[in-house]
Amino acid sequence: MENAGTYLDHMRARAPLVQNITNYVAMNVMANVMLAAGCSPAMAHDEGEAAEFAGLADALSVNIGTLDPAWLRSMEAAAGVMNAAGKPWVLDPVAVGATALRRDAGARLLALKPSIIRGNASEIIALAGAEAAGKGADSADAVSDAEGAARALARQIGGVVAVTGAVDFVTDGDTAWRVHGGHALMPRITVMGCSLTGIVAAFAVGQAALPATVAALAYYAVAGAIAGEKAAGPASFQVAFIDALHALTPEDVTARARIEAA
Repeated sequence: MENAGTYLDHMRARAPLVQNITNYVAMNVMANVMLAAGCSPAMAHDEGEAAEFAGLADALSVNIGTLDPAWLRSMEAAAGVMNAAGKPWVLDPVAVGATALRRDAGARLLALKPSIIRGNASEIIALAGAEAAGKGADSADAVSDAEGAARALARQIGGVVAVTGAVDFVTDGDTAWRVHGGHALMPRITVMGCSLTGIVAAFAVGQAALPATVAALAYYAVAGAIAGEKAAGPASFQVAFIDALHALTPEDVTARARIEAA
């Protein structure tokens, strides 16, 4: 895939409003990541306004990290609005296999057919109904172990599934790509994956879901590599990463992206 940076250029030109029904841990970092990238985040999750706000937003990200039944109803209502309007929404199935509440939520949200699913290998395997080796929100499976599950889920939803890890895997069930890059400190910062889900949603506005997802992951990976060159540890990495997201140009992303057909 060539010219990944054009998707960043499109996203920044549009500066889409992305509604994020995410977790308490993620909200602040995720909002700052999305602002640095060039989109407009809104953390609107209350059941009394979630559907109404979805009508205003260009895209939606849904994250079950700090799940409760009221939030799940908000997620379903907002996703329904997105589906009716033909707007993209992204599911982040955090620790979906860990408890009965999460398994039920995953099944209910999957039935609404998200445009894109983004998760680690264990989450994707569990969401597909297979036995995964995850520990809470952390993956204990390799990305390669989840490729079959990702293809099956993508065909099931008629959309795109991204398995993120040391080397990301993205597929629509037929075509697939791998995205290399990033840095070893990225897993040491909480909510890096949660924040990426919002970036994917922003990139998907007005664009085909598969290349937009690949481009979003490539942009994130390039920013991670740049941040890693400057960071002394996890805390300075987070600051350098947000700065890199802000400073990267579309030309930088195209030049530095490491994407290959899978």
